[in-house]
Amino acid sequence: MYDAVILWEWLAFAVRWLHVITAIAWIGSSFYFIALDLGLNRNIQGPADGEEWQVHGGGFYHIQKYLVAPDAMPEHLTWFKWESYATWLSGAALLAIVYWVGAELYLIDPAKADLAIWQGILISALSLAAGWVIYDLLCKSRLGERPTTLMILLFILLVAMSWGYNQIFTGRAALLHLGAFTATIMTANVFAIIMPNQRIVVADLKAGLKPDPKYGKIAKLRSTHNNYLTLPVIFLMLSNHYPLAFGTQYAWIIAALVFLMGVTIRHYFNSMHARKGTPNWTWAVTVIIFIVIAWLSTAPGHDSYEVSETRVLTNYEQRFASAAGFDEAHDIVIGRCSMCHAREPVWGNMQWAPKGVLLETQADIAHHARAIYVQSGISHAMPPANITGLPDEDRAKLAAWYRAATR
Repeated sequence: MYDAVILWEWLAFAVRWLHVITAIAWIGSSFYFIALDLGLNRNIQGPADGEEWQVHGGGFYHIQKYLVAPDAMPEHLTWFKWESYATWLSGAALLAIVYWVGAELYLIDPAKADLAIWQGILISALSLAAGWVIYDLLCKSRLGERPTTLMILLFILLVAMSWGYNQIFTGRAALLHLGAFTATIMTANVFAIIMPNQRIVVADLKAGLKPDPKYGKIAKLRSTHNNYLTLPVIFLMLSNHYPLAFGTQYAWIIAALVFLMGVTIRHYFNSMHARKGTPNWTWAVTVIIFIVIAWLSTAPGHDSYEVSETRVLTNYEQRFASAAGFDEAHDIVIGRCSMCHAREPVWGNMQWAPKGVLLETQADIAHHARAIYVQSGISHAMPPANITGLPDEDRAKLAAWYRAATR
């Protein structure tokens, strides 16, 4: 029987799928145009700034770039904007579905900050808007003429936000929000700066006026920022699947180092596309940074068994711990799941609990009630390949316990 949880899970899946599709479209077009611009042959005659011949799909393409625009506007002009807008909108919807609706489980960490749900959601939303405002003011200041200094200040802003998020949200939510914070800046660059500037140029051309080159210069600066921020955003969006990235007290430092890796990787490809050589030293730096990240990831990032066993349950956890069937559900989880989902797993050579989910204490089990219901109650996703032999009657008991708590 379908219930609200199942429908919500499928809604989240559909929005996540949409988000991935639109992100592929945005990132693909962004990387393509950066590579195209850097690789243009500028030793040509005529008004164009550069040109490129390319072959793809059995055909040849002759592409020319104009610094402002050709003398006459073409009848058909393709605008690249909806890839960015759709990525942000679907990402915002996914943030609300997972982290706002599921704030008690995924967003708020009472051990860090005892926030009400509405407070956590408000901080989440306002922080994304505040990031764009601060960044935009920096770009529009005199620092806009000093791109290197501006990039350093942007990096400092991102590190500060990484630390701040980690002080109040769960590790998973902290990294995800840093990615959303950065993605908001990137999409706002397209919506509020790049597209309006291009519209001004088009309007001037249609009116027979000579467009001011400054609009193209401003758009180019924001586009360059987007280019260097893309890879770290992808890492942060994927991080929620890897507890070694978020399940440590140094998660905010890991996130900061990921931005440096994004710079080194993009510098290599940007230099190669611009035919300025292949700075292979960037790969050595990238590997060193990655090793440091892997080392930091092993630092403790969760409560000890003793702390979890004795701490006061949150209202959310208490609802499930006091529901009918909890004792049976507790015994089932301890017997079938906790050998892997433990602070020190005893299954095979496993070193860390899958996805950072711990199921050893009453608080652990009550906290992850929804995940237990979805993964083991109404589906056979866990245990993997039913390796611990969880029978269907026990799955039914897990489902009944969850439903008893949510009636």
